[in-house]
Amino acid sequence: MKMETTKQKRAVVHLEMGGKHYYYGNLKALCDSWDKEEIGVAYNYLKNYGIDEENPYIGKKCIIRKGTIVTSPHSK
Repeated sequence: MKMETTKQKRAVVHLEMGGKHYYYGNLKALCDSWDKEEIGVAYNYLKNYGIDEENPYIGKKCIIRKGTIVTSPHSK
């Protein structure tokens, strides 16, 4: 008997800075790893900015995008 499987979707926050790419599970994790001076923007500003797939944050020091990762199905 084959068990029903479903694809899992998870949010991902993508930081592009200095030609390098970094990935985080949420904005808080990103801002816990980089301070305001390094990325040029504060956590509270990003939280209120409303980053989504159609509205990335584009600053002088970095670009921050939000997207979705689709993972392989799990069987229970």
